[in-house]
Amino acid sequence: MGHLAITDGVTHRKEKPREEWTTENKKKTNLDNVTKNILYKMQDKVTFSKIKMCKTGKEIWEKLIQPCEGNEQTKENKLSVDVQKLDNIKMKAGESMHDYDEKINDIINELNALGNVYSNKEVTLKVVRGLPKE
Repeated sequence: MGHLAITDGVTHRKEKPREEWTTENKKKTNLDNVTKNILYKMQDKVTFSKIKMCKTGKEIWEKLIQPCEGNEQTKENKLSVDVQKLDNIKMKAGESMHDYDEKINDIINELNALGNVYSNKEVTLKVVRGLPKE
């Protein structure tokens, strides 16, 4: 556990000796260790190598979500691509209704995550338009 200290006008984190930790400090450290342990165990070797030097669970989490979220331009590009995918989706010859439905649900979930929510009516229309005439 640490606290903020200011030296020569620069703020930095200063570690508090363990013997000075309060019960609350100990609980927070324990929770952070549990969090780090869970996050470490979920990663493959490549991802683990990118996060192993992080000091807190929060640092690990921020490092993990950074590539997923991207910047605003990345989000706009993903949104544009997903909208296009949904607008152009067609059921392929020989494709089962289950597979077609999963494909649509994947796109809808991506769009929802990006903040673009469609009503059931809109989704149904897109599904029907993509079905073969027969």
